This record gives sequence, structure tokens and C-alpha cells, in this order.
Amino acid sequence: MAIENDSGAIVYQIRNNMVCYLLLQSAVDDFWGFPKGHVEAGEDLMQTAVREIFEETDLTTTIDTNFKQSIEYDMKNGNHKIVNFYVSRVPANVQVTRQEEEINSFGWFTFDRAYDTLTYDNLRELLADADKYIKSKEKVGQQNE
Repeated sequence: MAIENDSGAIVYQIRNNMVCYLLLQSAVDDFWGFPKGHVEAGEDLMQTAVREIFEETDLTTTIDTNFKQSIEYDMKNGNHKIVNFYVSRVPANVQVTRQEEEINSFGWFTFDRAYDTLTYDNLRELLADADKYIKSKEKVGQQNE
């Protein structure tokens, strides 16, 4: 069994004292998740996250390395995937341009809507942990709808 390494980030912005999360809908598998992709030769995990966010959304980001979590799962092809996630804040007025070959759609969601929109439970757990970290760091208000 081969091991595949990916890296990405939970990209967020602050709007009206609320955290909004960027979710991407894959054009390949039709699932909703966060920007991420394969670690290429010569890259570290943070470089991969920055590159993948840029390729998929045209956003230039800075990675917050104080939050890092990994998700592991077995893929249909028999390989084992390890995805390392960070968080990255972007300004509220940024323009997202999706990578049409890989991204079907995207949106900015409050925590509750993002939680309900994410396709997989492991991503929901990741979002909950990131939300706690971000709220403590940013000192923002609650965002229930």
C-alpha cells in the first residue's frame, strides 16, 4: 500500500465579527471540502498548502502554523492518504477564481452552514477544531444562524 501525502488549509475571513469559511466543491468527486492537494517533490507541507490554495482559488495566502491537524483514510485505489491541514485568514474583500478543471463551485459559509455542507464527518470534526482555535485567536463573536 502506497502512502499519499496532501496538504491544505481551512481558509477563512472575518465578516461582521463572524468567521466565514471557504468551501470548495470538487468537479471530480462532487464533494465539498477545503483547498488541498498533493505534496510535490521539494515542497514542504506549508508550501504545498499555499500552492494548492492559489491553484484552486487564485488566492495568495499565509499559513498559520499554530494550527495543524492531520486526517488519514484509505482510498478506493488501496492507497493510504494523509492530509495535513492548517488555517489561513484572508481579507474579507478577496475575489475567488476557481480552477475550473478541479473545482465545480465554491462558497463562503458560516460555521453552521459549513458544517452542514461538508461531505465527510472527518472534515466536520476538523472544522469544529479549527473553529475553536480561530475564535480564541481572533476573539470574534458567535456565528450561529
